[in-house]
Amino acid sequence: MRISVFGLGYVGAVSAACFARDGFDVLGVDVAASKVDGINDGVAPIVEEGIQELVSEVVSAGALRATTDAAEAVAETDISMLCVGTPSRPNGSIDLSYVERVSEQIGEQIARKIEPHVVVLRSTVIPGTLDDIVVPTLERASGKRGGDGVHACMNPEFLREGTSIRDFYDPPFTLFGATDDFAAERLTECYAHVDAPIYRVSVKAAEMVKYACNAFHAVKVSFANDIGNVAKAMGIDGQEVMRVFCEDTKLNISPSYLKPGFAFGGSCLPKDVRALTYEARRHDIETPILRAALETNAGQVDRAARMILETGARRVGLLGLSFKEGTDDLRESPMVALAETLIGKGIELQIYDRNVREAGLIGANRAYIEAHIPHIWSLMTESVEDAVHGTAVIVLANKDDEFARVEELRSDDQIVVDLARAIPGHTSSDWYRGICW
Repeated sequence: MRISVFGLGYVGAVSAACFARDGFDVLGVDVAASKVDGINDGVAPIVEEGIQELVSEVVSAGALRATTDAAEAVAETDISMLCVGTPSRPNGSIDLSYVERVSEQIGEQIARKIEPHVVVLRSTVIPGTLDDIVVPTLERASGKRGGDGVHACMNPEFLREGTSIRDFYDPPFTLFGATDDFAAERLTECYAHVDAPIYRVSVKAAEMVKYACNAFHAVKVSFANDIGNVAKAMGIDGQEVMRVFCEDTKLNISPSYLKPGFAFGGSCLPKDVRALTYEARRHDIETPILRAALETNAGQVDRAARMILETGARRVGLLGLSFKEGTDDLRESPMVALAETLIGKGIELQIYDRNVREAGLIGANRAYIEAHIPHIWSLMTESVEDAVHGTAVIVLANKDDEFARVEELRSDDQIVVDLARAIPGHTSSDWYRGICW
């Protein structure tokens, strides 16, 4: 299989050299003649550990060469990979002009080809770019339709500058979304030499995962700096704190808490984040990441309330009131905050939580709920059936096993608002609304 790589910067140069090492005939493409001439002379266009030796090796073996001629590159290969730049504009939006221009060049040549050609987008792009820009541009330029002459994939790269060759061969996973099975099969062949799981997801999900990864990396750096700055102000070694923090691979460095859904609550997280941000202010330290955690959390409660109010319903069944399933703790439960908001808007609530009983609730827990919703016990029902009967909207707050029956219990005119993916296998539709899916 022959591969053309458009754009010979860090991603393109490393991808081209690595695919060439893996036995593919690779043709690099760039508008900069100096890069093209350099590669043809065995000189890498970037500074990167091992790249000079690798480029020299594969060029000498005849597995890699370069050209400025896009038409030649498409005509002589089976797959074209777009590794062109997607820089920021002054307002922060992404500049997709290079992606669009190269897509048009490739499409014009696909028009002249009889055999199928696969276009793979490796550049980091906002979700919707492949579907809304790349594929339509290819179709318009080639005169062919998606799946019938135009085959495309989104295959984001996860290469870090300085370790990109190692990252190419030892990634956490290979990820792509494809417009059709033919494109998926050809791209899968390209990664036969890479020992990592391959995940095929929707095209837009593949585009979004790259942004999620980079945003999380940025948040981690800023979070560690927030903690380090507060620690130093208190005479503590911030690196010692974070070293021990990272030893917890059950909750801290793990998938825990990284599932989109409703807000956090309970007796610990809200209180402790507030206390830490207060202490930071007392030492004149700004902690924007920690402060934003509370703001984002409150915004998620507001988002859930809007989802419910936008249905126009006046009677709503709330399934789950404690801050998470399996507990009766109502202190700072986001569901209590949600219930308060809805009551304030004139919504009639029917609430069920098998763990929250008037007779069993004592101390600060009881005082908290009665201070926020004084007539709470008149709203509580004895069963799931009672809570959903006669309501227009059913709200699922957690994954209590009892709530899975709602899909069977609901009538055709009842809408389910799911804040926890308590009913798996659904995405938002006419009757089902997921808060993040």
